[in-house]
Parts: sequence; structure tokens; C-alpha cells
Amino acid sequence: MTSTRRTGLLLALTTACISGVAVFLNGYGVRAFGDATAYTTAKNLVAALVLVGIVAAGGAGARLTRPTGRREWVGLGLVAVVGGSVPFVLFFEGLARASSSQSAVIHKTLLVWVALLAVPLLHEKLTAWHGLAFLLLVVAQVGLVGGVPSGMATGEVMILAATLLWSVEVVLAKRLLSGLSSWTLGVARMAGGSVVLVAWSATQGHLAGLGAVDAAGWGWVLLTGLILAGYVATWFGALARAQAVDVTAVLVLAVPITAVLAAVVDGTALRPQALWLLMVVAGAGLVSRQVWTRPTLPAVVPAT
Repeated sequence: MTSTRRTGLLLALTTACISGVAVFLNGYGVRAFGDATAYTTAKNLVAALVLVGIVAAGGAGARLTRPTGRREWVGLGLVAVVGGSVPFVLFFEGLARASSSQSAVIHKTLLVWVALLAVPLLHEKLTAWHGLAFLLLVVAQVGLVGGVPSGMATGEVMILAATLLWSVEVVLAKRLLSGLSSWTLGVARMAGGSVVLVAWSATQGHLAGLGAVDAAGWGWVLLTGLILAGYVATWFGALARAQAVDVTAVLVLAVPITAVLAAVVDGTALRPQALWLLMVVAGAGLVSRQVWTRPTLPAVVPAT
């Protein structure tokens, strides 16, 4: 079990690195593509095709496991809806209406919602070190965007709804991973979610201008779609092997990675953010230590 949880930690750290790069690159991708919803739909479709291709080729030990009953089939459908489609629409539509600082604070509450759900529903264990780590991570996120948002307009409500749906997906996926492989959930999330996104985008007219997108825009879609496939594969792999609260906390390490990339490429000053970024690293470090050294906490042995 110790080895399994440590593998989960390493996968979560990999996911955080991928996420940090993805957040930075997606800013360029959206601007090059034009329509945020169409961009997200195309990017998610690329990720779905990549995951299906890996499974078909049998690469990285990837294999699908057939659901054994109606509950698992329904669960996979819910993962596609509450994880791979609806929250993406809510998030990007809300982002178009809300300020970036308020949006960031709301989205980073994912850790809090996952913890509130995972403890009673998954019976995950928290220690005093977890409490300190979560405090550091939440305070750091608020500090990075200059304070707690005052009031919530339509855009902020949409982003909060997306964040809540993603937290529900984490708990649901954790339950399903006791009997299904992480690749099964990854394919269901991206393939099923892409079908919903394509249907939504088509009915809302977001696909009408795809013919006007240039080669650079499609290049960004391919690049970020590949990165998203890597994110999904490592994320569900981590979630299968370690506590949901732990891997969600480690995922926050994406923030300093994005900040460093912005400093190197865009010349963004790191000094004003240094204290908050160090708090993120410290908080994630405390959680990582718990995962690495405490074999008694429960973990799901993945079907892989």
C-alpha cells in the first residue's frame, strides 16, 4: 500500500507540472483560436482521441475495464457530464464575464470542496498536518490574487458552479476507481464529455467560425489537447492510488509552475508573489510528506 500511495503522489506531482504548463499555454491558445468555447471543445476532442488511441495501442499498460452493473455505467455517464463537459462550458462562459482575479480565487476553492465531500462520503482521513497544509494553500491563493472577492456577479456564480461540479467529479471518480481502471474513467470523461460539448457548441453557434481559424490556432488546439490527455491520464492514475484530498492539494503546485513560466517568457515579476508562492510549495510539501510517510491512510488499489 505504501508503494501504491507513493506512486499516486508521484503521479499527482506530474499532473501538477502538466497543469502548470497547460494553464500558461491555454492563455495563448484561446487568444489564437478566438472563441473560448469552440477552443475548449476542439481541445477536449483532441485529448479524447489521444486517450482512445493509447488504449487501442495498449500503450503505457492502458486498458479499459467493462462496468459490471448499471451503477457503474451511470457513474461513467455522470463523470462525462459533471467533469468533462458542463463545468467546462460554465467555467469559460463565466470567465468571459468575471474578472480574472475573482475567478482564480473561486476556482482554487476546489481543494476546500473536495475535502468537505471526501471526508464524510469517502471516509478519508485528515491529520493536523493536513489542516495546516490546507490553511497555507488557501491563504496563499487568496494572497496571490490580492484578497477575497467582494460579492458575486453572474460570471463568478458560473465559475463557482463549475468548481463545485469538478469537486463532485473527484469524489464520484474516486468511488468508481475501486472497480474500474483509471483509463476507463479518463476515456469516459473526455470522449463522453466531448460529445456533449460538440452538441452544445453546435446549438449555440460556437462552431460556425471554425473555418476561419488559421493554422496557428489549430496548432494550439493540437498542442494543448495532447497536454490535456497527459493531465487526465496522470490525474486519474493519482486519484486511484491516493486520497482525493491529498492529490487535490498537491495539484495546487501548478500555480508556482505557471508563475515561473510567466516570469521567464512574459517577464512577469516574481518578487511580489514570492511569499505566497513559497506558501503554496510549503503546503503541498506538507501533504506530500503525509502521503510518503503514512502507509496507514486508506488508498484504492487501481484496476489499471
